[in-house]
Amino acid sequence: MTSQAIFSAALVSTDPSAPDGLTAWNGAPDRRFGVYRNNVMVGLTAALQSRFPVVEKLVGADFFAAMARAFITAHPPLSPLLLAYGDALPTFVEGFEPAASLPYLADVARLEIARSRAYHAADAAPLDPATLAAIPPESLASLRFGPHPSLTILRSFHPIVTIWAMNAGEAEPAPITVWRGEDAVVVRPEMLVEVRRLPPGGAVFLQSLADGAPLGDAAVRAMEASADFDLPANLAGLFEAGLFTAIEAPEELP
Repeated sequence: MTSQAIFSAALVSTDPSAPDGLTAWNGAPDRRFGVYRNNVMVGLTAALQSRFPVVEKLVGADFFAAMARAFITAHPPLSPLLLAYGDALPTFVEGFEPAASLPYLADVARLEIARSRAYHAADAAPLDPATLAAIPPESLASLRFGPHPSLTILRSFHPIVTIWAMNAGEAEPAPITVWRGEDAVVVRPEMLVEVRRLPPGGAVFLQSLADGAPLGDAAVRAMEASADFDLPANLAGLFEAGLFTAIEAPEELP
């Protein structure tokens, strides 16, 4: 292991001593290294707090700080750019025993990751509904859609959209009387990142389209997934939310 790797590992280690070979002008490398390590830990914790504000609100500041320290120790950053730091947090939370009583916490973290990615995604103009109206009805089933760069679709066994909204100031806090899974779509069609709860079959439909399936195939998959799937309503929602940016008509397909 190189000296740089040893130094980096020591920054997130639970061992309070400085790495071997470290010196300081005042002869106290452990103390000076401890101050520097504390600053690094504080900075990385702040980066996680900024990216996961709802997760922190759900567990409380002290719990989040302790969880962040454990996460940082297990997953130190691999890049000086911290925009994506914390991508591994949801999987870490799933195995973090103190958070076992909050089974929805990992999916809420995934939702917050999707929001941060959407915020930093490339700009793109959403589809104009008029483009669909101009296509002959017999060609509709063969259409393919190009997803917006900011688009993410999430599926959960927990009501993550409701939980997130009530803890992000988007909805009034209230007891969740019916606990059921919710699918979410996250997108930034214009300036603001939007989080929407998807109707039955909507996640399968949109994910199929985003993966390149023709419209007809995506609709069939959605109907197989949910008998309540409503194609006209989901198509209207697709355009209204600005989830896609392009349509490939059949004659343009390879």
